[in-house]
Amino acid sequence: MIPPPESPAARLARQVEFLVECDRLKEICRQTLVTGSRRRENDAEHSWHLCLCVLVLAEHANDSGLNVLRVLQLLIVHDLVEIDAGDTFAYDEAAMATQRERETRAAERIFGLLPSPQGAWFRELWEEFEARATPEARFAAAVDRFQPMLLNCRTEGDAWRRHGVTADRVIARNRHIGEGCAELWRYAERMVAEAVAQGHLAPPPAADRPSA
Repeated sequence: MIPPPESPAARLARQVEFLVECDRLKEICRQTLVTGSRRRENDAEHSWHLCLCVLVLAEHANDSGLNVLRVLQLLIVHDLVEIDAGDTFAYDEAAMATQRERETRAAERIFGLLPSPQGAWFRELWEEFEARATPEARFAAAVDRFQPMLLNCRTEGDAWRRHGVTADRVIARNRHIGEGCAELWRYAERMVAEAVAQGHLAPPPAADRPSA
């Protein structure tokens, strides 16, 4: 039996409650620092900055026919699951092992607050970002990886140094930036090299370095 459609008033009430719930994203702190006060960036600030990055950098995307609106939609939605799951530090292997499970549960609850089919659409956006199977998702993921690298480089590698992250791990973690934007990855590689030269990022362990 198909359930009766929601009244406009009931639909609006659910949408408003979803927006109130999403205000909690402002309280989820990340490891990266903001460049001015050097306090920890929160997830809502991160999402805003990513969207601004897209508007500024879209011309460099690998796909010349990129749907910029779709990229913005992916980026606005993809971190909402962290309201429940928290921010998972990219170099915390134990937390990364459970990230997908935690975030999937969060997606079911948070997007389930919205009326159907709107909630299903938000879930589809989140899954598209995670899969990186479209040009838009690949560019969105590229920007999502580039922005914390940029903030780390402009705050003397604070998060990297606090957690003992080495340059080889940064390169391995972020290499797929090139799948969405090869030019941005070349820039990121130069940033990493400069951070190592300045002593803001530890070089690879001696055993991993090429011999002379």
